[in-house]
Amino acid sequence: MLIKDAVVLRLQNICKERNLRYNELATRSGVTPSTVYSLMDETRRDVSIITIKKLCDGLDMTITEFFNDKIFTTLEQEIK
Repeated sequence: MLIKDAVVLRLQNICKERNLRYNELATRSGVTPSTVYSLMDETRRDVSIITIKKLCDGLDMTITEFFNDKIFTTLEQEIK
């Protein structure tokens, strides 16, 4: 799994656990809904660490807590 896919999956899991819609996440995080939906789009490969930090703030969690998940332990090599 690549980092972008892992970030998306982690956000999806958190939103599901908290029964949180993407629009709500955007509002809480101070980003536009289109930013969240763009991030979730699997055809887009770039993700901003600043956006991830804002989403973590909206989720009331640290960025360390966000990345402290087993999904990030077996990432594929990004350089091909």
